[in-house]
Amino acid sequence: MRLTDKVAIITGAGAGIGRATALLFASEGAKVVAVDLDLQAAEAVVAEVGASSLAMAIQADVSVLADVQRVVAETLDRFGRISILFNNAGIVPHGKIHQTTEAEWDRTMAVNVRSMYLMCHEVVPIFLKQGGGDILNTASAAALRSVVDRAAYSASKGAVVALTKSMALDYVRDRIRVNCLCPGTVDTPSLGQRLAAFPDPVEARKQFVARQPMGRLGTAEEIAQAALFLVSDEAAFITGIAFSVDGGFTV
Repeated sequence: MRLTDKVAIITGAGAGIGRATALLFASEGAKVVAVDLDLQAAEAVVAEVGASSLAMAIQADVSVLADVQRVVAETLDRFGRISILFNNAGIVPHGKIHQTTEAEWDRTMAVNVRSMYLMCHEVVPIFLKQGGGDILNTASAAALRSVVDRAAYSASKGAVVALTKSMALDYVRDRIRVNCLCPGTVDTPSLGQRLAAFPDPVEARKQFVARQPMGRLGTAEEIAQAALFLVSDEAAFITGIAFSVDGGFTV
C-alpha cells in the first residue's frame, strides 16, 4: 500500500497506460481521479476500482483551461487535497513535417504539451500550499531517439522532457518532484486504432515489434509499475529524470 491516503489525478485514464495506472494506484491505496475526454471510459475504470469512495470519473478536455480548473475544483471538493498529478493524456499523429497540417500541429501541441502546462499551472500552487507533491508526465522514447513519420509527436514529447526538467529544478526546494516516463511502443487500444489505419495492419504490427530490441511490445501494466515507483516514497531522491521503459529502444 505505497500510496495510502494519497489522491492522484490521472489524465487520459480511460484506456491503455492511464487505465492500468489508475487501477494500480488504487490497489496501492490511492484515491484516484480518472480524467478522460471519454466519460464512459473513465466511469468504466472507476467501476473496475470497485469503490466509489476511492475513485471518481471526470470528463474533460485537458487542453482547455476551464475544463482543467473544473477537474482541480471537483477533486478538492471530493477529496480535499491532491498528492499526485499524472499528466498522461496524449495523441500520436503520423507524418513528416511537410505532411503535417497546421491544425494537426496545433492539436498535437495542445493535447501533448499545453494540457501539461495547464494542469501544472493549476496544481502547483496547491502543492506549494500543501508543502509538496509529485508530478509525473508521459513523454516518449521518441523524444530521445528519432522515429520515422513522427515529426509533430516527437517535437511535442521533446517539449515534455524539457518542461519536466525545468519544473524539477524550479520546485526542488519546495518538495515538489517532477519526472517523466519515456515508454517505447506499448500494446494499447490507441496503438490498435493506429495500426488499423495502415493498409496492412498485420504487417504494420510486425514492423512495430521488429524495431523493439526485446522483440515484443510493452504492456500498459509494465508502464504503470514504473509510474508507481516514480510517484512513491521509494523514489523520494529522484527528480527531473526521463525514465525510459522501452525494451531497449533507446540503448
